[in-house]
Amino acid sequence: MAIAVKDAPAVEAAGAREPGSRWAKRRKIGLPYLLLLPALLLELLIHVIPMLVGIGMSFLKLTQYFIRNWSAAPNAGLDNYKFVLDFDSAAGKALLHSFWVTVLYTVLVVGLCWLFGTSAAVLMQRSFRGRGLLRTLFLVPYALPMYAAVITWSFMFQRDTGVVNSVLGTHSFWLIGDNSFWSLVIVSVWRNWPFAFLIIMAGLQNIPGELYEAAEIDGASWWRQVRAITQPMLRPVNQVLLLVLFLWTFNDFNTPYVLFGKSAPQEASLISIHIYQSSFKTWNFGLGSAMSVLLLLFLLVVSALYLGVAARRRKASV
Repeated sequence: MAIAVKDAPAVEAAGAREPGSRWAKRRKIGLPYLLLLPALLLELLIHVIPMLVGIGMSFLKLTQYFIRNWSAAPNAGLDNYKFVLDFDSAAGKALLHSFWVTVLYTVLVVGLCWLFGTSAAVLMQRSFRGRGLLRTLFLVPYALPMYAAVITWSFMFQRDTGVVNSVLGTHSFWLIGDNSFWSLVIVSVWRNWPFAFLIIMAGLQNIPGELYEAAEIDGASWWRQVRAITQPMLRPVNQVLLLVLFLWTFNDFNTPYVLFGKSAPQEASLISIHIYQSSFKTWNFGLGSAMSVLLLLFLLVVSALYLGVAARRRKASV
């Protein structure tokens, strides 16, 4: 009995501290979510709400006559989608043309960016005089403001006063006709390959140097080391890099808009520019919103398939 009475204050103190400890645990658990709340609200305000508004607009006949009063716009149902996907009509053919131009543009830009970035990162792994300076110069295109860089390229591509024709000794048109597509590819690759270089270079830092030393002892050539060590170890980095480059490039609007202006040539009419022209030139925002929703669905499907294939390959390799 004496022992029970003696230990009673300790039990009471422990019981008194228990609610406080529970509150501290709850506060500790809830703090990360509280810190994330501003970012989530901004994401909701900047991306989610406009996306939902755009989806709603795609089901309306929202033309220039209803800009002031969206609620008065007639319900279009799926008519906007049917009109866009009718590839026998002029609008459908134009959209399909822009889609294939964008596909070709994306394949070339992503492929060349990955090739240049990987090659430069691998070459920069070995120590030599001036390596730090070269690394800094390689990152200059990515560090420059996008608008300043693309406007500079537009001046360089001018027919009579441009640097490109002066160096090549030609008088070609680079911003109209067939050359406009290649001009767009050149500018995009020049701007984006340093990003691939930066990501690959960071991934190379996680490859143990002992693997290369063992390969050299076994007599493996430099090219053999790249194929057997570098590329397999960089596979997770490459999977993320290619997906990010694909999404950036397929959605690219700023580069063609700044390079060509509001009306891009037919040969360089990316789907983003086509949607812009369909919305703001004809003032048919319902039709432009339907195109945007279809583009979103396409990117989601491609991304999901890509991630699924990557996950299967990763499981198979394990």
